[in-house]
Amino acid sequence: MMDLDPRLYEDASVSDNDVRNIVLSYLMHNCFKETAETFLSSTGLKLPVDYTVDVDKRKAILNFVVEGDAVKAIELTEELAPNLLENDMDLHFDLISLHFIELIRSRKCTEALEFGQKKLTPFGKVSKYVEKLEDFMALLAYEEPEKSPMFHLLAPEYRQNVADSLNRAILAHANLPAYSSLERVIQQSTVVRQYLQQEVDKAFLDK
Repeated sequence: MMDLDPRLYEDASVSDNDVRNIVLSYLMHNCFKETAETFLSSTGLKLPVDYTVDVDKRKAILNFVVEGDAVKAIELTEELAPNLLENDMDLHFDLISLHFIELIRSRKCTEALEFGQKKLTPFGKVSKYVEKLEDFMALLAYEEPEKSPMFHLLAPEYRQNVADSLNRAILAHANLPAYSSLERVIQQSTVVRQYLQQEVDKAFLDK
């Protein structure tokens, strides 16, 4: 039988209070303020001061992204986190492209083309954006873009992914954790599982 790192056997017990704090972190990280307040009242926990920072504003921004109103999301983001989008080119690109996609969804193709030429074309000078730009522009060729090979760009999941990225960036900009405690626990668990699988594979190869 293979020998695993002894550290894997160390006491990793988690108290009820730890679990409650992990849940609270998740709720506030994702702007579920009302649910968090109910959770606090039922558990007797106190909300850390950092968690109260701009939750309402963050929630409004994320709602605008999920609803497809990237212009308003950009405007509020610049108010809440000055210079964030200026310094995060990837995120700025995602938000601008989201507005382009919503224009196409609304069948405002002429407006979308003009917007794309003005706001998206400059990104074409950067190689990593070229393929995405080609997909965006290709949407213009379809009368029903929802049935095109790029249909995923119009899916709610695309907007949610942009919202999640923006949320993490805003939190990091405020020197708060970009990921909730629950997400970090899951990430750590994934690393441990991968390590264990590698050890199992090595053990079989060594036989």
